[in-house]
Amino acid sequence: MENVADENWQVLLSLLPSRWREQAVETGAIRRLRGFASSESLLRTLLLHIAQGFSLRETVVVAKLADLAAVSDVALLKRLRNSEEWLRCLCVDLLQENGLALARAPVARPFRIVDGTIVKEPGKTGSQWRILYSIQLPDLVCDFFEMTSTRGQGNGESFRRLPVRPGELIIGDAGYWSAAGIEFVQQRDADVLVRVNPQSFVAFSPADERVELLSLVRTLSQSGQIGEWPIVLRGQESRVAGRICAIRKSEHAIQQAHRRVERKASKRQTKTKPETLEYVKYVIVFTTQVRAPAAEILEWYRRRWQIELVFKRLKTLAHLGHLPKHDEGSSRAWLYGKLLVALLTQKLIRVGRDISPWGYDLHTAASEHVA
Repeated sequence: MENVADENWQVLLSLLPSRWREQAVETGAIRRLRGFASSESLLRTLLLHIAQGFSLRETVVVAKLADLAAVSDVALLKRLRNSEEWLRCLCVDLLQENGLALARAPVARPFRIVDGTIVKEPGKTGSQWRILYSIQLPDLVCDFFEMTSTRGQGNGESFRRLPVRPGELIIGDAGYWSAAGIEFVQQRDADVLVRVNPQSFVAFSPADERVELLSLVRTLSQSGQIGEWPIVLRGQESRVAGRICAIRKSEHAIQQAHRRVERKASKRQTKTKPETLEYVKYVIVFTTQVRAPAAEILEWYRRRWQIELVFKRLKTLAHLGHLPKHDEGSSRAWLYGKLLVALLTQKLIRVGRDISPWGYDLHTAASEHVA
C-alpha cells in the first residue's frame, strides 16, 4: 500500500509535461541509470536536493533510505550537472501549459530578462549568496549566472554586472533603475526596458528641464490609456536618450494595488505617502528602444511581468537550500530545478480547484494504468 508521500508524488507526476521521461533521454540526463532505478527515481532524488533544501550528502542518505538511489554525493552532483537541459525543457513546457505565450519579441534581436535573488543556506550560520542571472526568451536559456557574497561593494543588482552584446534588448525590474547601469548597456550598442523606480527617478526633457514624473502620468485619466514622453538621463560619462511609456491600470487593478500598499504599510507600521498611492495606478517603464510604438513596448514588459510571477515563487523557494557552488553548470541546473518547482506550484494552484476528489487527474492516471 502506498504511503502519503508516494501518493503525493503521484499527484506531482501528473502535473509534469507528458514527455518528461522521453526528454530525460533526449537531453542526455539519462544515458545509463547506474545507481537509479528509473528516470522517476532520478527526478525525485534531484528534487530532494533542490526543493527540500538538502545538501548533496544529506540527499544521497535520504535517497538510499527511501530506496530511490544508491549513489555518492559526487555522482549526484554529476547527475545534476547533466540534467541541466532536461530541467530547462520541463520549465519551458510548463510555462506554455500555464498559459504564458513565449513568442519571440516582434523585433529580430535577442530578448533577455535579468533578475536576481538571495539564497540563504540552512542553519543559523548559513551563508547568504546573491545570484544574478539572465534568461533568454522564449527558450528560457540561462545565458549568464553569477554568484557573489551579499557583502561588499559592487555585488548588488545592476546591469553593469552583465556581459552585454550589441543588439540585445535587456529587460529588468525597478531594482535595475539606474542611470549608470542604463548608460553601461547603451554604450555597448544594446537597449534596455526597465520599470521606473519613482523614488529615485531623476530625468530631464530634451530641452534640459527637470521632468516631474507624476505630472506626466497624471494626464492618463482613463483605464488603458497609454502615454509616452521623451526624456534624457544623465549617466556618469554621457547622456542617455529614451522614452517613458506608461499605461493606466484598470480600476479593479488600482484597488488591488492600493490594498497591497496599505497592508504593507500596516505591517511596517508606517504611513503611506499620497504620491505612492498615485504611482501604483500606472505601469511606468523606460526604454532606449525608440522605434517600437509605446503599446508594443508595454506589451514586451507585460511578458516580463508574467514570468516575474514565476520568479517571485522561485525567490521564496531559493531562500532555503544548498546551492551547488562547484561550477556554473551545476548552479544553472539548480536554478532550473527551482524554476521547475515554482512552475509546478503555479500549475497546482491553477488546476487545484478542478482536480478530482480522489486527489489526482483521472486522464493522467488512466494513461499510466497497467492491466
